[in-house]
Amino acid sequence: MAISPGRLHPQTDLGIWREVDPVPRKFPGSTPDPLSSVGTGQLAVDSVLPSGSDAFGRRMGETVLFFRRTCEARGIRHPDDFLTQYREAAARLGLQNADEPAPKTVEGWIYEGRKPQRVFRPVIVEMLGYSIETLWTEAPDGATPEFVPLTDASPNTSPTGSGVGLDDMKRTGAMAVRRAKDFLLGADRERVGEDTLGLLDDEVQRLVVAYPREPLSVIWDDLLETQEQVFRLLEGGRVRPSQLRDLNVKGAVLSFMVAKGFNDMEVPHQALTMTRVAAACARDAEHAGLIAATEGLKSLIAYWADKPADAYHYASRGAAVAEHQRGTVGLWLLGLQARAAAVLGDEETVRAAGQQAADRRERVVHDDLDALGGLFTYAPEKQLYYTVEAETLLGHGGARLAQQAEQAVQGFSDPTAPNWAFGDLAGSQCDLALVRLYGGDLDGAAAAIRPVLDLPASHRNNGIVMSAMRVRHAVMSGPAREAVVARDLRAEIETFPTSRPALPHR
Repeated sequence: MAISPGRLHPQTDLGIWREVDPVPRKFPGSTPDPLSSVGTGQLAVDSVLPSGSDAFGRRMGETVLFFRRTCEARGIRHPDDFLTQYREAAARLGLQNADEPAPKTVEGWIYEGRKPQRVFRPVIVEMLGYSIETLWTEAPDGATPEFVPLTDASPNTSPTGSGVGLDDMKRTGAMAVRRAKDFLLGADRERVGEDTLGLLDDEVQRLVVAYPREPLSVIWDDLLETQEQVFRLLEGGRVRPSQLRDLNVKGAVLSFMVAKGFNDMEVPHQALTMTRVAAACARDAEHAGLIAATEGLKSLIAYWADKPADAYHYASRGAAVAEHQRGTVGLWLLGLQARAAAVLGDEETVRAAGQQAADRRERVVHDDLDALGGLFTYAPEKQLYYTVEAETLLGHGGARLAQQAEQAVQGFSDPTAPNWAFGDLAGSQCDLALVRLYGGDLDGAAAAIRPVLDLPASHRNNGIVMSAMRVRHAVMSGPAREAVVARDLRAEIETFPTSRPALPHR
């Protein structure tokens, strides 16, 4: 068995080379493919299974996750076995076109103990009958775990015991809520009432919070429906002068998110049109922060459309509008300005914009846009992410930048944090991979981008895909491009954008 040079453990007492890189091993008996070739820093599988090992290649008595033990007990010996049962569980839940994990992702769950993305968890719970917390608990081999299966807590079973499926109850309940909303929106025929505005307030806030955290497909229909409701009220002539500005602000916020959604789906012309609608509402509301934000969104659209000169123009125009704003929108525009300048190779402007943003951070006073949150605030974590990205676009690496890149990833490591966004997490992980590549650490780069490549298709928006493609380009043009790890990584990134509904990435 030929093994090219790489970072490997010394031979064990049984004369078996063991991998040290954080790359999942192939399941024994699986067919080799271009992404599992044996090469630098990567062994597809141990060349020999030691005596006293099971079919997964582990020693008896070894402490493993209960998830792995449960898979073994169900006869799962190959990713195809897992996916067969996964599809059956998804069908039981009534999920149409459910996201499926890639075989490499399954291997990572089994061998490295990585927790699955949230989108996969309900199906895994249905499939194996235990909670994620239980499945990802260590279970020493030989001991009998005392975990209680969720026999009475299936996700599609009603807790009332009435025999009505919970999914059916939720669906009919949602229909009732929509009917009630339509009634309330139509009840104030002579004028718009406070209940109607309160209902819209609640819905706008919910959508703003959900946008960076959920797949766009989950909120898209509600987003379009709420935007239509606001426009209908504005067109109906039933609005008091005191309510007009509030409705225009809502129209601007909703149109901003719709435009961002089109950009995530890689439809820049529709995104730009909807941004102009958002800008018109912002001007009617005389809201300087939102006017500046729409210029920033135009810059973002141009940036991901590979039009850095346009991106810089819009960001500069927005920064001028936001010059006297105390909130974080002005800092975001400076970050956009720096990123566009970096693509243009203007290092001096990158430095100036970065320093100005750092100085203004100390004087920030959160405004109504920051209170909204989501896409409308520019948290310190995001500012660091943008700073690192501008440096990577200039082609920089080095130990100090690598430390900053790791801090940026760490800043988005907690999904329960108020400013968490999986798009920003994925972007910062791609930037970390680039910094490591520029520093000559190919294996570290592969480890950094691994969680991005494990994302389900529903989360692969335009920005995330473009960020991954930058890593591929750096691998192809780097000195280690002929290494097996480089070829495997390049090939895997090539398949990444094959199916990608949109999801937020600012």
